[in-house]
Amino acid sequence: MSAEALQVAKVYRHLLRAVKKHVAKEDRARHFKEYVTEEFRNNCKLSDPSSIQQKIKLAHNYTFLLNSVHHHQDLLFSYNIAVDRSDEMKKVLGKSAASVGLQLPEVSHIAYLARVEVA
Repeated sequence: MSAEALQVAKVYRHLLRAVKKHVAKEDRARHFKEYVTEEFRNNCKLSDPSSIQQKIKLAHNYTFLLNSVHHHQDLLFSYNIAVDRSDEMKKVLGKSAASVGLQLPEVSHIAYLARVEVA
């Protein structure tokens, strides 16, 4: 396997991992992963080195963008800057409960709103 093929495989793995982690968490968003896979398969027969490098750079940049946006959102949550903290609180409570062997119950959004209005 050539060095270029190894580079393509590495970028492809990183891009799929980023899409899976940040975009396609549910089954309904599976088409993002399928699109990435389809694009790599369609471009596997490129012979021009400059276009190959351009596609690799595009995939690498998109991976970097996905990871950076996710990291930026995490920073906003941690600094409490004009964002909804309910998701972060659920995550923190879930981690705390999991650390002692418990699991938080699933609460529907409607039931949560009903409790908030009553209080």
